[in-house]
Amino acid sequence: MGLATAFTDLFGVEHPIALAPMGGSAGGALTAAVSRGGGLGLLGSGNGDREWLARELPVLVAESAGKPWGIGFQAWAVDDGVVARALEHEPAAVMLSFGDPSAFAERVRGAGTPLILQVTDLEEARRAVDLGADVIVAQGTEAGGHGARHGRSTLPFVPVVVDLAAPVPVLAAGGIADGRGVAAALALGAGGALLGTRFQATAEALVAPATAKALVEAHGEDTERNRVLDIARGSRWPDRYTARTLGHPFLDEWRGREDALAAAPQARQAYRDAVAAGEIPALPQWAGEAVGLIDDLPSAADLVATLAVEAEEALARAGRRRPGSRG
Repeated sequence: MGLATAFTDLFGVEHPIALAPMGGSAGGALTAAVSRGGGLGLLGSGNGDREWLARELPVLVAESAGKPWGIGFQAWAVDDGVVARALEHEPAAVMLSFGDPSAFAERVRGAGTPLILQVTDLEEARRAVDLGADVIVAQGTEAGGHGARHGRSTLPFVPVVVDLAAPVPVLAAGGIADGRGVAAALALGAGGALLGTRFQATAEALVAPATAKALVEAHGEDTERNRVLDIARGSRWPDRYTARTLGHPFLDEWRGREDALAAAPQARQAYRDAVAAGEIPALPQWAGEAVGLIDDLPSAADLVATLAVEAEEALARAGRRRPGSRG
């Protein structure tokens, strides 16, 4: 029957499903596969690294089969020139996350390109509305990768943003890894769902085989939010954003001692040495709380279709239940 929403209407996509633009792992092949599958693929260009974009954009254009796709950036890590260069490729959308997007919003919307803004609290949500966002992503703390240190869970956060932003469509993000999660997002009033961890565990994702294996084998309780790994690897991520990851030796050693780690250059050198020796992953293994729902590594295009069918079935089951019935 299909799940038409304001989001699917805006972008002309078949399903209310979007790929989180995960820096580094959401490359051209993954983005194109999500778009071919009927969702909206968003290239995870992070800080807008020219070499990375020069490698991944041709793949995306060649494999997207003319379907709409977009590009995502970290607002704290880019400048106006990066956004301007992205717009030259005529993406269907530009998504900005983490930090103040004000400096780039006018350029994106002035180009006639839909602007997607991800928010992690109500202050950011109000700013997104004021900036004229065409779509707002409400990210709960269950999400893998970076998010608000003092954010709110997806279930209570999304409907508040939906009410605040109406009639602007909202995508739910955080803790969604199957069609039931997509259905729940729609029931909360969202126009769709944006998924990250689930799409990391696909054939097209730019992740190491060991990370893909870890995602399939992990459980939700294996994840936690921390700043330890950002500090250890010398990342410039703002303090207000922590990252949800799988377990890690440095996390075990320095948990709760972030200030001490920041003041210990020898520890950060030890981290780099361990990466170089292959003793620890080159990157933290980002994973959300829904990682326990993942048990395979399908093609992302097939996964989009599966998620859509599961969502329709979940909504149909809910609609058949009468007040007072069980099950």
